[in-house]
Amino acid sequence: MSRASEKQLSLEENFERLNALVERLSEEDISLEEAFSAYSEGMKVLKQCNEQIDRVEKKVLKLGEQGSLEELDSL
Repeated sequence: MSRASEKQLSLEENFERLNALVERLSEEDISLEEAFSAYSEGMKVLKQCNEQIDRVEKKVLKLGEQGSLEELDSL
């Protein structure tokens, strides 16, 4: 599946996918090849999660003392 045709998953869906991959990696009968594949996929999903969180952080606003909305200071 090409990257352009991949459906963009929500952050929650990506977290569910990561949980499924961690469970698979925890199984005793997983082969080295399957483990490497699951690990590689997990790293890609984790990168997507980080990008999604970064986008959300940039949109977060806080209510100022005067009742105005201001961008949240980055940490």
